[in-house]
Amino acid sequence: MPSAPRPLSEPEKIFEARDVVKIYDMGEVQVHALRGIHLELYPGELVVLLGPSGSGKSTLLNILGGLDRPTSGQVLYRGQDLARASDRELTAYRRHHVGFVFQFYNLIPSLTARENVAAVTEIARNPMKPEDALALVGLADRLDHFPSQLSGGQQQRVAIARAIAKNPAVLLCDEPTGALDSATGIVVLEAIERVNQELGTTTALITHNADIAAMADRVIHLSDGRISFVERNAHKKRARQLHW
Repeated sequence: MPSAPRPLSEPEKIFEARDVVKIYDMGEVQVHALRGIHLELYPGELVVLLGPSGSGKSTLLNILGGLDRPTSGQVLYRGQDLARASDRELTAYRRHHVGFVFQFYNLIPSLTARENVAAVTEIARNPMKPEDALALVGLADRLDHFPSQLSGGQQQRVAIARAIAKNPAVLLCDEPTGALDSATGIVVLEAIERVNQELGTTTALITHNADIAAMADRVIHLSDGRISFVERNAHKKRARQLHW
């Protein structure tokens, strides 16, 4: 008699958040930023965290990135509980495993695009060449330009190149198009899309712009510190197909 087929193994999880709560004490007032978040992220996927201001998006992203700790709950990165990691372990985690992109570019004005990226690669374990990282985001012809000589969208793409140059497993983007017009924002999203596809970097992007959600594999909707629902895009759009 033939043996029963083996059950399919569960896909590997990059992140698993279990009942994550975050409470900020503001004097006599407590602010409940996250109210029991359960979340899983998988290798190579592009996820959009969507919700209005105050829904907990940035707090969740900061906890996933090791910039903040939950009040309670577990945040597992490949099985390691970041909620219980030491400060030294969190520093190593941020340095070697995570790339961050924020709304504001935080480039060093006195350094060229190449030098801004090199500042990160010098402390990374297995970095890309700064020139390769900048080429990946479409800035091979702007290597020696200073931030003041670049447009806002170009500066944001330098920031993306800086984030990915250390070859992180995870790219966390907090409103990366928030300071840009729609045409420039789409160019920036194309750079993030290319990184996700060509490097296989697990990418989480937070936004309040519902139109951006169409480029995601999954969309995680947040409201009042909770995940209200999760949807999968059966026919996701390319970044260049977006408009708002």
